[in-house]
Amino acid sequence: MTDLTCTRRVHFSAGHRVMNHESKCATVHGHNYYVSIQAEASVLDNIGRVVDFSVLKDRVGGWIDEHWDHNFLVWEYDTEVVSALQSLPRKKEPFVCPFNPTAEEMARYLLDDVCPAVLSGTGVQIQSITVFETDNCSATARRAEEGEDFVN
Repeated sequence: MTDLTCTRRVHFSAGHRVMNHESKCATVHGHNYYVSIQAEASVLDNIGRVVDFSVLKDRVGGWIDEHWDHNFLVWEYDTEVVSALQSLPRKKEPFVCPFNPTAEEMARYLLDDVCPAVLSGTGVQIQSITVFETDNCSATARRAEEGEDFVN
């Protein structure tokens, strides 16, 4: 059996701070992020695709656009920044994360929480998500192979 993949890349801009970071990422700053979404199938659809690229763009990219693009990602325990953001006039509520908004945690959240919800009913399995904070720095969350364990 051959596993086949396809990948869609989406872009967004957002601010964050990494709470308890030992260096400059502890300050409020932003990035032009790219997210690489890799879908997998062992059987192609009736026209020879894992999934139409527009499905990944519309569903996963649409969620990112609605919740993260031109927004601020802040950990729910970062009360100092949550309070500061809530006092500012804004068009969007900041995205209060159940995690410290590192690239690793963002990738895991997209893979484990967002993708299953927005792709429900499509039969699409997301194999991995890579979040690029910069051209040189990225983090990947990937599905564990059967029998494979990861230590948190």
